[in-house]
Amino acid sequence: MTELVTLAELGGPLAVIGGAAYARHAHPAAYWSTVGLPLSVARLLASYSSTMDACGLTVEPSRWRALAVRATTRREVRPVPPRRGVIRPNSTGFRVRLRLAPGQEPADVAASAERLRHAWGVHAVYVRDVKPGVVELRLVGYDVLRKVRMPRRVDSGLLRVPVALREDATAFVRDYRAVPHELVLGATLSGKSMYLRHVVSGLAPQPVALVGIDCKRGVELAPFASRLSALATDPGEAAELLPVLVKEMEDRYDLIKARQGIAPGTPDEEITSDIWGLPDSERPVPVVLFVDEVAELFLVATRKDEERRDEMVTQLIRLAQLGRAAGIYLEVCGQRFGAELGRGATMLRAQLTGRVCHRVNDEASAKMALGDIAPEAVYAACSIAPELPGLAVVGDTSGGWSRIRTSYLSLADAAATCRESAHLAPEVPALTPFRPYAPPLPVAAPGTATTTRPVTE
Repeated sequence: MTELVTLAELGGPLAVIGGAAYARHAHPAAYWSTVGLPLSVARLLASYSSTMDACGLTVEPSRWRALAVRATTRREVRPVPPRRGVIRPNSTGFRVRLRLAPGQEPADVAASAERLRHAWGVHAVYVRDVKPGVVELRLVGYDVLRKVRMPRRVDSGLLRVPVALREDATAFVRDYRAVPHELVLGATLSGKSMYLRHVVSGLAPQPVALVGIDCKRGVELAPFASRLSALATDPGEAAELLPVLVKEMEDRYDLIKARQGIAPGTPDEEITSDIWGLPDSERPVPVVLFVDEVAELFLVATRKDEERRDEMVTQLIRLAQLGRAAGIYLEVCGQRFGAELGRGATMLRAQLTGRVCHRVNDEASAKMALGDIAPEAVYAACSIAPELPGLAVVGDTSGGWSRIRTSYLSLADAAATCRESAHLAPEVPALTPFRPYAPPLPVAAPGTATTTRPVTE
């Protein structure tokens, strides 16, 4: 009996410790909610003042406060840390706002983020400027990119598609109104196609015309043919489609000029308005152009191909420069993108505001995607491991960058979403000749038995 009691006394704690270790590895969200969050909050409350002092985030108290402390407590006057607000926990971490002391700035807190992470036992600490004198600390309890779970509430809308999860546990939303054009790079099996599936399936239920140029014979975009308004599957078809898009853009500029009373001879570059200023009844539908394997448009074999290449690149650059006001947006994807592709490559890149770089095979592609806007992000893009498909570094021309990861979306599910939304494809007369044929789904005969496969297959 004594041995059983001893075994129970020793085995109980060991079982609890083992279960916690397993939950931390296999179910980090559950572990954080039950164990990690209380421990981290306790560390923060117990060591807040000393941690802020060690990080150099305290200041000398005001003269009146020092006199009040000496008069009431007779103790030594200590430096004052930033005033802490209410702790707001969530499923991935918790948030707390700090009111900075006079003379401090958000950069001081951001510089100490790594120290705060170790002091309070969390995975990461991110600093956001809320308003003058107030910053918000977003503490993430575990690696949210290891198993992507999108937030339940995401601010979406017309031309706004939640695509991936950021490393600070917030949703990365592809907003075409804010970032009209984007460059997406990634090697084979890096997750670039998964990113493209999320964007297409997110835009499918919206009143948006989707146009595709897929020079891999359409293997990436052909499954979405039922929702596409136009599709080109080789450079020859792309050479016919791009001038039509340019002509559509010019017609939309003429519509804006006529509506706003602008002189017909005014150059398009001088028109600052866009289609969103037109009445709903006159506004043309937005157009999103997906270009997969953009390098195929640059590669040439003969002089005749070179002339065609120059024309296509020029038309792409025109769409990137002037398309936003006309409601035409670009999503340019590829495995490799560099200046050696030929004339116009760097000029096209300069017009693509958004940059998404998955794992690439060479440093030059990462530099081409991120080097001109966030040089420190190039190293982060080059260090992406092959066993983390979908992980990418996203940046924009503001200089900011962060890591994101897309969740798994099968090609069948994305194609099914497009088929269900096929009736929402808007009619664009200029694109009708390029609309792809979408074969109907086979229907099983009545009484035909269907076989099921196990989920493990």
